[in-house]
Amino acid sequence: MSGLAQKYGAVMSHVQLAPSPESLSATRIDTGGASLVIGCDLVVTASSDAIAKMAPGRTDAVVNASVTPTAEFVRNPNWQLPGTDLRRDIGEACGADHAAFVAATELATGLMGDAIATNMLMLGYAFQKGWVPVSAASLERAIELNGVAVDFNKQSFLWGRRAAVDLAKVERIAKPAEVIALGEHFSRSLDELVDRRVKHLTSYQNAAYAERYRKLVDRVRNREQEVMKSTKLAEGVARYYAKLLAYKDEYEVARLHADGALERKISGMFEGDYKLVFHLAPPLIAPRDRVTGELRKMRFGAWMLPVFRVLKSLRGLRGTAFDVFGYTEERRMERSLIAEYEADVERLLARLSPANHSLAVQIASIPEEMRGFGHIKTRNVAAAEKKRAELLAKLESPQAERAAA
Repeated sequence: MSGLAQKYGAVMSHVQLAPSPESLSATRIDTGGASLVIGCDLVVTASSDAIAKMAPGRTDAVVNASVTPTAEFVRNPNWQLPGTDLRRDIGEACGADHAAFVAATELATGLMGDAIATNMLMLGYAFQKGWVPVSAASLERAIELNGVAVDFNKQSFLWGRRAAVDLAKVERIAKPAEVIALGEHFSRSLDELVDRRVKHLTSYQNAAYAERYRKLVDRVRNREQEVMKSTKLAEGVARYYAKLLAYKDEYEVARLHADGALERKISGMFEGDYKLVFHLAPPLIAPRDRVTGELRKMRFGAWMLPVFRVLKSLRGLRGTAFDVFGYTEERRMERSLIAEYEADVERLLARLSPANHSLAVQIASIPEEMRGFGHIKTRNVAAAEKKRAELLAKLESPQAERAAA
């Protein structure tokens, strides 16, 4: 085995089968020498080290198609799952007809209730395909001799074999068909986009807050229709004005935790005794890191659930003189971003023309880049504000004014 499993790094196991120990002369598989690759992690399987062991016409591969985000997901807010490119690389390395991609993590979780069954499920899949030159009885005996969760691992192995025979049927069993509620699909029109956010903002604060949102979007829609017969600017304002209005503060965190959905989800995933722990950084009591000056998260127990319910009932204080959280630097910044955006939209409406319409859409979409929370959001806001200043300068340049005229 190579890698840094105990340090959360990638691990590769070089497994060789032979009639006798004397037939094996090396501990590692040579370049292009793998007959079978069982890739339990798509990102690792597409790494240069793993790809080097594959060869077209020689290597069969069964790969877990469930992508686990890497550390880059935390550092880069624009990070995207690289699944499509990774699949192509693996297919080119061993031949498209010799690579099977299975959403093994989802299947294992749905069938066995635990993602740890993924690896054994994939072994069963590879065995049933005829890629593992060992008998089923021998593999099951090895599971017994290992003496750890014997029945669990045997069942996982069997589900893998079944998936190799009829993957569609196994997927239906693991993930029963569900009727998608009307509110769970992507918005198909501007009206639907606005209505969903009005509903959310009403729950977030109140009906008056939602009406403030709707009025501005309607003004943008009407003006854009006069100028362009388009809805792109209205769609941008509808998305990103709502994003700024519904900033995730202490009251919103409490509301999301106090609606009962969290407890229902947990009870559906776990049985018996379990303990809830919340990692929070309350701005009024959380300590700051001595080096970075950023708030450090603290651990809180399940007793926070009643506290969340109380905070949820107090969300009407948000933005008022009685809002104890509203005096922090981060909350003041979020309220100022709302006022700034409203002023920018007024400026866009006053200058809107076919010549600057595309530029106006870009300006209206700037909040898309204001992602994250705490110090991460503060950093992203600073970068977005720089871009905003550059785009507004273009909007008000003499060339833009002449084009509008």
